Amino acid sequence: MPIPGTPSRAQLVDHLVRTRIAGDVATPRENNLSHYRRLANGDRNFWFGLELGDRWADEQDVLAVMAERVGVNDDPEYRYGQDTIDPELTVDGLDRLAARLRKAAEGRERVLFATGHPGGLLDVHRATAAALRAAGCEIVVIPDGLRTDEGYVMQFADVAVLEHGATLWHTHSGEPMRAILTGLEHAGQPLPDLVVADHGWAGYAAQHGLDSVGYADSNDPALFLAESEGTLQVAVPLDDHVVSPRYYDPMTAYLLAAAGLDG
Repeated sequence: MPIPGTPSRAQLVDHLVRTRIAGDVATPRENNLSHYRRLANGDRNFWFGLELGDRWADEQDVLAVMAERVGVNDDPEYRYGQDTIDPELTVDGLDRLAARLRKAAEGRERVLFATGHPGGLLDVHRATAAALRAAGCEIVVIPDGLRTDEGYVMQFADVAVLEHGATLWHTHSGEPMRAILTGLEHAGQPLPDLVVADHGWAGYAAQHGLDSVGYADSNDPALFLAESEGTLQVAVPLDDHVVSPRYYDPMTAYLLAAAGLDG
């Protein structure tokens, strides 16, 4: 069960492992390697709105970055079974993210929130948006009427999402973020100072020169590659859809406290 209040680093690490947000995660090794290979082979569904060119055409290079930044097994001969996310790397990522959120609060920046994984991360983003608004930031309101080939780009609880068939939609695509940025420009509104997101929402924003931070799973290498190249400012490794979204509450509490946004 989620732990009450704001956890210490040690308490959070223990919680992440117990809830499988990190540690021995549900995503199997063979799924991780399949996604690394598809990214390396140029499958843009795994590029998350980024332009990777031919820089990551060797899947072993992708694996090396994921071992360093996520904590997956670094042995290329290990192809089946359990894989891992290092919880210490998760908390390190949260600390880096907290520093960027603190900067946003101090500068009262315009911040856009978005998620391609609403079943897991919507409330993490919502709580972060509420804390930044309380600190004086402007949370970007997206224009009405935006859509992509997958569905409508909507905003719920301050978080941009993709809606399809009256359902919030899981997407890797960067096209919803493209729709938002284009819509803001057409409306004569300034672009965000910071994007807090995941999946292609974070990748597309980073690729197009915006300060962008986000969360990513062990089978989603693109954002970690972008962080390693300096395109994305922060990628926090975690399992982005565990059994209960309430399991993320202690992580969010830690993040906001580290950012000085816990009231």
